[in-house]
Amino acid sequence: MSNTRLHSVYRPLECRPDSYRGWYERANILLEQRSYQEALFSYDKALEYYPNDYWSWYKKGTILEILGEVRAAITSYQQASEIKPNNYWAWYNCGCLYLTGLKEYDRAIACFDKALEFYPEDYWCQYSKAEACHNLGEYERAIACFDKALSYRNKDYWAWYRRGDSLRLAGNLEAALASYQAALEVKPNDYWGLYRKGLTLQLMGAYQQAIDSYLQTTVTEPEDESICYALAACYSLAGNFQAAIERIELLLERNYKEYLPLVQSDSAFQNLQANDRFLALLSNYRDK
Repeated sequence: MSNTRLHSVYRPLECRPDSYRGWYERANILLEQRSYQEALFSYDKALEYYPNDYWSWYKKGTILEILGEVRAAITSYQQASEIKPNNYWAWYNCGCLYLTGLKEYDRAIACFDKALEFYPEDYWCQYSKAEACHNLGEYERAIACFDKALSYRNKDYWAWYRRGDSLRLAGNLEAALASYQAALEVKPNDYWGLYRKGLTLQLMGAYQQAIDSYLQTTVTEPEDESICYALAACYSLAGNFQAAIERIELLLERNYKEYLPLVQSDSAFQNLQANDRFLALLSNYRDK
C-alpha cells in the first residue's frame, strides 16, 4: 500500500519537481516506512520551495533525532519554533535534546520554559525541567518543579523518587524519606526506592531501619554488592559486629581488590578496628 502511495506521489513530481506539496507528501510516506535518509532529502526539497513550513522543519528534526544527529535536530526544531513560536512541541523536543543529548541544562530549562508558556499544565515538561534543575545542582528549584508535576500526576513513581533525590542532596532528609516512601506506595517492591530509602535512613543514623529497607532489596537482587556493602556499614554502625563481618567477608570473597581498600578506609568500620576476626580477615586478603 505504501509503495503504491509513494508511486502516486512520485509521478506528479516528474512533471512538477518544484512542487512543495509533492515533496512533503513523499517525505511523509518515506518517514512512515522508516526510510530516513530519503525522507530527509524529500523534506529538504520541500523546504527549498516553502522554507517557512513548520511541519517540514519539525519532522526533519524528528528524523535527525532518530538518527542521533542531536545538534542538527536542535537546529531544525529551532527553525520550526521561529516559524510558530507558540507551538509547544518544537520547544519541548528541543529542551529534551539539550537535557539528555548534550547535557546543556541551562538551555534545556530555557526551552522548557518556552514550552510551558503554551502548555503550563504539562506533566512531562515540568518533570523534564525538574531534571535539568537537579542536574545543575539547583535542588530547591527542582523540588518546586517536581511539586508542580505531581500536582498533575500525584501517583507518579518517578516524580516522587527524583523529588526525594533532590531533597536528600539539599540536606532535607526527613522530607526526602517521605518522598521515597510516597514513591514506594506506588511501587512497593521497587529496588531503587528501597535502596534510596535505606540510604536516607542511614544518613539519618537510623541504622536498624536502614537495614530493614536494604534487606527488602535482596528479595529481588540477592547478589547486589552495593547493598551488601551498605548492610555491612549499617551493621557495624549499629554495633552488630558479627553480621557486619559476615557481609564484609562475602564482599572480599567476591572482589577483594575493589572492596579491601574501601573497607580499610571507611569510617563506618571504625568500630571493628579492635575486633580480632575483622583484623584477621583483612590481614588474610592483604597478603594475597
